[in-house]
Amino acid sequence: PPGASAPTGSAAQSDPAAPATPATAPPAPAEPAADAPLDADAVEAIRAGYAFEGAALELGALVNGGPQPDVQVRIPLAMTDRHGLVAGATGTGKTRTLQGLAEQLSAAGVSVFAADIKGDLSGMLVAGTGNEKLLQRTAGIGQDWTPASFPVEFFSLGGAGRGVPIRATVAGFGPLLLAKALGLNDTQESSLGLVFHYAETQGLALLDLEDLRAVLAYLVSDDGKAELAGVGGLSKATVGVILRELVAFAADGAEVFFGEPEIDTQVFLRTAADGRGLISLLEVPGVADKPALYSTFLMWLLADLFNDLPEVGDLDRPKLVFFFDEAHLLFADASKDFLAQIVQTVRLIRSKGVGVFFVTQTPKDVPGDVLAQLGSRVQHQLRAFTPDDAKALKATVSTYPTSDYDLAEVLASLGTGEAVVTVMDEDGAPTPVAWARLRAPQGAMSPAPDASIDAAVAASPLMAQYGTALDRESAAELLTARLNAAAAAEAAAEAQEAEAKAAEARAAEARKAERSTRTTSRSRSAPKSPLEQILGSKATRDVVTSVLGGIFGTRRRR
Repeated sequence: PPGASAPTGSAAQSDPAAPATPATAPPAPAEPAADAPLDADAVEAIRAGYAFEGAALELGALVNGGPQPDVQVRIPLAMTDRHGLVAGATGTGKTRTLQGLAEQLSAAGVSVFAADIKGDLSGMLVAGTGNEKLLQRTAGIGQDWTPASFPVEFFSLGGAGRGVPIRATVAGFGPLLLAKALGLNDTQESSLGLVFHYAETQGLALLDLEDLRAVLAYLVSDDGKAELAGVGGLSKATVGVILRELVAFAADGAEVFFGEPEIDTQVFLRTAADGRGLISLLEVPGVADKPALYSTFLMWLLADLFNDLPEVGDLDRPKLVFFFDEAHLLFADASKDFLAQIVQTVRLIRSKGVGVFFVTQTPKDVPGDVLAQLGSRVQHQLRAFTPDDAKALKATVSTYPTSDYDLAEVLASLGTGEAVVTVMDEDGAPTPVAWARLRAPQGAMSPAPDASIDAAVAASPLMAQYGTALDRESAAELLTARLNAAAAAEAAAEAQEAEAKAAEARAAEARKAERSTRTTSRSRSAPKSPLEQILGSKATRDVVTSVLGGIFGTRRRR
């Protein structure tokens, strides 16, 4: 891919599955510092606990009063599909940890999907730049740092950005996720599910929000309210709430996300020509203003992968590792059904070869049922400035295995780029808790230049397939055609009835005229009586005139 070059140094592997290990020989064991919280036996336990036989991702070196480069903290590559958590306060290094994991996964041939909240992850497209401070730090933890770039593909929600547009149909998104995005209550959610069921059985394709609005409006109209009468029907008030929420949802940018062509989530499992895993970065500008859209979209991606991928069991490396940044947005105000769906997806998607890492500020942002499914924990500094912070810190400590650390003190005093780590070893058991200074990414730790991003997007083979939105006939058009046909049929029936009445009226007028004609004809053709003939003659009229004239004196006498 454009901008990508073969990694060098610790990321240059002839076998993509090989771990990113330092090129130099490991340093000699260091003596614990005077203020070290761990004794020699505890250090040896950590060394042994992270000495895996198979390929592993290098996290960093143990800190025990100071960094101990001879004691490396790692995650078995095969266990990254057991999911994980990267947590910590803002500015403690979570994004750099995410970047370092993504780079090593890519180098091991594993595909990666991550949301690029601040744009910083785009720096993986270009090689990083070393400086004296960076090299001094990396040397101190046993990392032989060399710059490297990685194969990156850029995506955007519905084309609202520079990357390949990611779209989903409303039907593909489903009523449960949409109800979460709209903030619906249980009654409204069940009503929405009924609408989806009706649309499917009637062959009304729900592709975009306009389709859903059309079906909702139709089912409470005079023409359509009888359609669901047998299953309880829909309340106009409930439909009104859903329609109003859809308007607000569309205003938040969701209008462009729903539609076709719907993305095939298999594209996120691709590898580059050199065998490295492709890193798919989702551009999500303004995520704080669109939390429902962002979180439910990512959950849709996971659900779609879960539905489409075959069962593969335990692999030596996952097919895809999915980084779910700002994870608290997913769980905020989530219904019980929605949380149950997440727990089920996280628990079962491992068998499809997909690992999920949640990235958030504190473990309490993730429900306990989900947290219980996470095998790796990378906990950056937690601050305790308020009573709520102190409570969160105490709750976090209680979730770790027993260790020789005063974890409450350690978690509050971690430096930037340091974390408390425990992972699942190759036998599925938790490793000892270790305070580690984490490795630096090899790509740039600042956003890639716009020109490099634009070139990568333009060169993407996916643009031809997904770059242009489609608008085929769907529910809105089908219902409009149905209503127009019904209206036309009703108008034709009314016209036919009016014509029939007019014809009947014309027939009645014709019959009346015919009767009148026959009466007149009879009166003209009847023979006159003798008296009528005498009285009607001219002679009779002359005699009568003469007689009457004499009687009334109107004629002169002679």
